[in-house]
Amino acid sequence: MPNAKLCERFRGFYPVVIDIETSGFDPKLNAILEIAAITLKMDENGWLEPDESLQFNVNPFTNAILEPSALAFNGIDPDNPLRSAVDEKCALEEIFKIVRTGIKANDCNRAIIVAHNAHFDHSFLMTAAERAGIKRNPFHPFATFDTASLSGLVFGQTVLAKACDVANIPFDHKQAHSALYDTEKTAILFCEIVNRFKRLGGWPLAIANTPNKMELDDE
Repeated sequence: MPNAKLCERFRGFYPVVIDIETSGFDPKLNAILEIAAITLKMDENGWLEPDESLQFNVNPFTNAILEPSALAFNGIDPDNPLRSAVDEKCALEEIFKIVRTGIKANDCNRAIIVAHNAHFDHSFLMTAAERAGIKRNPFHPFATFDTASLSGLVFGQTVLAKACDVANIPFDHKQAHSALYDTEKTAILFCEIVNRFKRLGGWPLAIANTPNKMELDDE
């Protein structure tokens, strides 16, 4: 598709890949410890690819609950002075800044989160933005693109590492559960899913020339 525009592919949504590492499962009680975001771009032929990336280590908010099991799982030590962590408001404001720039540059209406098991990351980001008093949140309040569901459809796998394996995307388990690494792999996976659909002739849709099931049944 010559001169393709990103805004035309997802009805005005600007997709941004997000991964968040936390101190538990409750966005109101547990803290964001790492967050990474990767914006996406579309080349002149309509192929989707990763663009800019941004990553922050984050200080737990005051009185946040740090579950030992969560810290053992992601291997994060919130008290490590070498983390160079910032407050969640600072991290979100910087991410929102590049997202708003991308929305404007691509003639999109608003951003949409792309994530693996997206409800989890979306809930933490939205709760943190509200807690930090950030008024201009560029992300859709409830819609997401979930690569776990999409991978289940396309590759028959819902685990990120297994979906990447089927898609022939190298995955290093030793680097997993780093927000930036998981975001990079999720971005590549999402682009592969979208581009694979295009390679199979699924986009742009030739709706006018394609009979629907009811028409076929009537023949």
